[in-house]
Amino acid sequence: MTQSSTAHTPAQEQARAQFTVPAQHPMVTVLGSGDSLLRVIEKAFPAADIHVRGNEISAVGDPKDVALISRVFDEMMLVLRTGQPMTEDAVERSIAMLKASDNGESDGQETPAQVLTQNILSSRGRTIRPKTLNQKRYVDAIDKHTVVFGIGPAGTGKTYLAMAKAVQALQSKQVNRIILTRPAVEAGERLGFLPGTLYEKIDPYLRPLYDALHDMLDPDSIPRLMAAGTIEVAPLAYMRGRTLNDAFIILDEAQNTSPEQMKMFLTRLGFDSKIVITGDVTQVDLPDGQKSGLRQVQDILDGVEDVHFSRLSSHDVVRHKLVGRIVDAYEKYDTTHGTQNGGNKSRGKSVHKGK
Repeated sequence: MTQSSTAHTPAQEQARAQFTVPAQHPMVTVLGSGDSLLRVIEKAFPAADIHVRGNEISAVGDPKDVALISRVFDEMMLVLRTGQPMTEDAVERSIAMLKASDNGESDGQETPAQVLTQNILSSRGRTIRPKTLNQKRYVDAIDKHTVVFGIGPAGTGKTYLAMAKAVQALQSKQVNRIILTRPAVEAGERLGFLPGTLYEKIDPYLRPLYDALHDMLDPDSIPRLMAAGTIEVAPLAYMRGRTLNDAFIILDEAQNTSPEQMKMFLTRLGFDSKIVITGDVTQVDLPDGQKSGLRQVQDILDGVEDVHFSRLSSHDVVRHKLVGRIVDAYEKYDTTHGTQNGGNKSRGKSVHKGK
């Protein structure tokens, strides 16, 4: 998009900017069906007046708002030039990133277009890519480091993006196998009361990993890959005593590991392997009084070379918008009441809380 003119009116302290949308981009791709994308921008800048005439878009208002609106449309055009459509969610996230950069809340090293057009994996007619700045930096960290921790609340894509990077690494022959593991903490002593074989008892705790695999690979190929050992999905206890070479290894729900389990898992690292550990330290299901290995390891490995901690927040939630609000509400409650995970911090215990 080209900016054809900008004018300032000192008396009213207003600025005006006008843009021309190139002919190769239909206006519906910029404004959205029924002007849905335009409405997102208008809602984000309620004090500004935005008008459309043909392929011309003008904005009038506070100079800061007009400058940001200009950048929003510029970023949208950069995304559209890649052939990727803009969505309401993408526009909202672009505006949030630009506002955070403008307010000094982020360093602004990456633009919204760079975040939104970084493809990780294309599968079954859809492309998996980061949707927020923190997600992009998390994905970049996985490329750069041998051990990466993705720590954040539910819905931030920490496991899903790690799975996509694992499948990408397998398909590009960077590794020979993928190993996915989770602690079956919720089962505990109750495991024996569940019906079926041991596999049938632990299967529900691994099911989310299978579901993600089905999103990224041809479902018909998954049994074959698992039978060949190319993909392994197993409880954390099955990792003991092994050395995992030439593998992409993901430990999910790591907040439910004990410190001993975390140490055991990390020392399984073999040659030409990569480990990604994901978890939410606010949702620990360990019995009362048992420490979380994920909480402790942040102090132990902080500053260790080739180990990276990526932290995501409610702003990175990519599920229903209400999920982000729920995460914020719980965090505010814990801060106000001096609690952690629904219990009193002063007890020094990890209190069970369902998810």
